[in-house]
Amino acid sequence: MKTTHQIPTFVRFVLVGGLATALHYGLYLLLRLAIDVNVAYTLGYAVSFVANFYLTAWFTFRQSPSWRRAVGFSGAHLTNYLLHMGCFNLFLWLGVPPPWAPLPVFAVVVPINYLLVRTVFKKM
Repeated sequence: MKTTHQIPTFVRFVLVGGLATALHYGLYLLLRLAIDVNVAYTLGYAVSFVANFYLTAWFTFRQSPSWRRAVGFSGAHLTNYLLHMGCFNLFLWLGVPPPWAPLPVFAVVVPINYLLVRTVFKKM
């Protein structure tokens, strides 16, 4: 049986990203029933961001969370969040139903996020 140290970084990133994406999407689906879809999407993103930061540091890159990494991660995720919101609203405008609109967003934005976050953790 492989230990987590033997699992490649990219695979660990995919596992953490999958968990964070599922958390984001699940919260969005629940919250959109009570509040504006953009606010629901943002709140889901914010909660998944916190979980994602700690799991990315500890599990994916085997590093301790730090303020320096948090700032770099936040910068990468600010760009990521803006891409998310732009794509999310584009897909809504194109007629994708609100429950499904996040799915094509994840397909477009998650690979970009990997490159941004990897840069932060490899440089710090």
